[in-house]
Amino acid sequence: MARTAENVTTLKTGHLEERRDLAAAFRWTARLNMHEGIANHFSLAVSDDGAQFLLNPFGRHFSKMRASDMLLLDANAGKPDGLGENVDATAWYIHGALHRNVPHARCVMHLHSKYATVLSTMKDPVLPPVDQSAARFFNRVAVDAHYGGLGLAEEGERLSTLLGNHSVLVMGNHGILTAAPTVAEAFDLIYYFERACETYITALATGRELAVLSDEIAEKTAYEIANYEGHYPHRHLSAIRDILDEDEPAYRD
Repeated sequence: MARTAENVTTLKTGHLEERRDLAAAFRWTARLNMHEGIANHFSLAVSDDGAQFLLNPFGRHFSKMRASDMLLLDANAGKPDGLGENVDATAWYIHGALHRNVPHARCVMHLHSKYATVLSTMKDPVLPPVDQSAARFFNRVAVDAHYGGLGLAEEGERLSTLLGNHSVLVMGNHGILTAAPTVAEAFDLIYYFERACETYITALATGRELAVLSDEIAEKTAYEIANYEGHYPHRHLSAIRDILDEDEPAYRD
């Protein structure tokens, strides 16, 4: 049974810092022009089982997102009230399935960002280790080669079976999805994957032969980045929030 409007309103005051992290990620994504109008969606599980999750409301632009805008939904509660109005249908089915079926997908970010989407249109959408950022993802990306239409009920469930133990999914002919324990980690992944794709697509455009790193060096680099000291993703998001605190403090509301 879907939560009542009263319950949703009561719960809007909870998880404040998580909501602010999400709002900051939305606004920074807009600044980077990685958004697609009012399409695309980020979510964050807030219950121990992952079923209850925060999600951006349908129709609000990424650049205007506020902490209090986030909807609280339950992946096990059936279709939510306002589906197609406040709740984007593809967001509900994709994110609901992931939060229900993939335990490590606490924060899920889905974009149609320019360069990752270009990669997804290729016959071979594997990102080769052409630079340090690309090497970070060496052998660590799941690929969906069977786009099945809009991310509605069946497609959302299918997508939730593809991630496995990875944190990045290239959605063939569609876009990119990341899944991680926190907003900071999911955003850091999607940011650097887009940057790596930009380098790769730009390099291809030169028409010159690419200097692809060896598997050994690529794996070494990926391991070193994954184990880098200093909690880099969290410092990345903290730096973003510092800027927004000065420029766009309304994201915190």
